[in-house]
Amino acid sequence: MSEPARAPARASAAPRAQLAYVLHAYDWSESSLILDLYTREEGRVVAVAKGAKRPYSQLRAVLLPFQCVAVQLSRSKGPDAEDEVRTLRSAEWAAGSAVLPSSALLGAYYLNELLMKFLPRGAVQSELFGHYQNTLKVLSDQGQDLQAGLRAFELLLLQDLGLLPDLAQDALGGAVLQAELAYTWRPELGLIKAGSHDESLLGEQWIALQAALMVGSLQALSQACQGPRSSLRVLLRGALAHHLGGAPLRTRELMQSLRRLGAWTSTGAPA
Repeated sequence: MSEPARAPARASAAPRAQLAYVLHAYDWSESSLILDLYTREEGRVVAVAKGAKRPYSQLRAVLLPFQCVAVQLSRSKGPDAEDEVRTLRSAEWAAGSAVLPSSALLGAYYLNELLMKFLPRGAVQSELFGHYQNTLKVLSDQGQDLQAGLRAFELLLLQDLGLLPDLAQDALGGAVLQAELAYTWRPELGLIKAGSHDESLLGEQWIALQAALMVGSLQALSQACQGPRSSLRVLLRGALAHHLGGAPLRTRELMQSLRRLGAWTSTGAPA
């Protein structure tokens, strides 16, 4: 008795394209790169771009920081596939890229460093991806308040990671903040009444920030950050340092070095 005819093997489906940004690129060989990608659908992903450094590779002009690209990433089928370095199958320009002036580049690299420091690989935060895109657009517009935009992104990042306290509530008593009193931010605790030497915001300013966070709009939150941005910058710097375990942010160190040398005065820097 003859064996039944076998069905022809199906070609494996090509991976679906997804939007991504290049957070960082590392040399892997004479011709290839290792990419730290921030994708809408899969969060942070590490992928190898084979041949991307070759003079004739079309990837050379596409795999640039701050440019939105549509990528296809292959995945192995082994048990440890989630932790593997993926292979970049293709990358093409996508709509939505912002053209950044040179004065905003350090601020944009600061955003990338925050994402690389705080986001574990594979953790998906699609809303944060949109906030990142919108913050790049703020940085591209020289008429915008760039510092307020950076403060807004820092708040949204901490909120999405579950590291932001309720900004309308006293952490010790649980009561709603009193509008006319000053409150400081203890990263390990939350908001408490400020002492005479504490960096602080008024209760009404904290409440306005919490209201803007609930709206979920980067624009609304940026507006709420404009008034108290100087004190908020100091408080956020402390909160970020606390959650990073004191690990330094290189972009901030670079900005401070440039300021000491008198070579950086742009409001786009991550002060």
